[in-house]
Amino acid sequence: MTAVEQYLKPEVIRQIARLDLRAQFIVKGFMQGLHASPFHGFSVEFSEHRKYTHGDNPQDIDWLVYAKTDKYYVKKFEAETNITGYLAMDLSRSMAYTYRQELTKFDYAICLAAALAYLMVHQQDPVGLVTFDKEIRSLVRASSNPSHLKQLLHVMDQAEAVRKTRVGPIFHDLAERLKRRGLPVAPVLCADTTVAMGRTIYGKPVDANDARRMLGKLSGKTHRVLTAVALGLGRRRLQALSESRVTFAPVSVRQIRDYVASKEPMGKAGAYAVQGRAAAFISSISGSYSGIMGLPMFEAAQLLRHFSIPH
Repeated sequence: MTAVEQYLKPEVIRQIARLDLRAQFIVKGFMQGLHASPFHGFSVEFSEHRKYTHGDNPQDIDWLVYAKTDKYYVKKFEAETNITGYLAMDLSRSMAYTYRQELTKFDYAICLAAALAYLMVHQQDPVGLVTFDKEIRSLVRASSNPSHLKQLLHVMDQAEAVRKTRVGPIFHDLAERLKRRGLPVAPVLCADTTVAMGRTIYGKPVDANDARRMLGKLSGKTHRVLTAVALGLGRRRLQALSESRVTFAPVSVRQIRDYVASKEPMGKAGAYAVQGRAAAFISSISGSYSGIMGLPMFEAAQLLRHFSIPH
């Protein structure tokens, strides 16, 4: 493991209780592992001087030039632009999933969102935050003010992943809200998966008993895995469906009990993950492996190609 990677290890991150310190630890530690000085500013390539105009930051005035010419000039840099970003955090129950470690998906999301917010603010790029489940729970407008970071971290720290979610409608609503703020329209790719056998739909288990029940029903039988993927760009929308068939070998009660105890089934449609320990239960697959995992790459690539989006 490299020195860079150690800063993203769960056992290292969880040692730090305060979210603001976690963000600094991840960003500073990770960036220092890449090069010596991570915070030179977003305009590091000097280009030329230009005359000071009203509205320019006085801190950019070159006082050495002023001493020689008695005129105000500011340093002009290459790529002197700002990126306005919004961090969207899913508050669905499935974010509580964890596998062989103490940090959940939600803990990871908070740590990474906090680190990105910290990095953007220190680069003087405006950053905002959206938390959502079935509806938008909080919307913090983008700002690059250093004090704005405290507000973002407070909202993240208070968030809880306890409800169901509806990603598609939320992103359409969010795109309309942000478009009115003058932000450029960007593509939104969403996917969701369900498991079906006959007329019965097996969603995400609500608890361990529900997971054991689902796995018992799937044992020794063939079921369908349906993954829908949708792509939106402005008012244009396209969708595609991937359908695969998965056959389980007979699975004993003890195997089911041990598998559920690993907590891997939680947050998974049908109470299993094809890429995890449940692979030992599967005797055959017909269809798309990536679709069974949750994002059918073939269908997603077709949608991207239709919109002429590089991929």
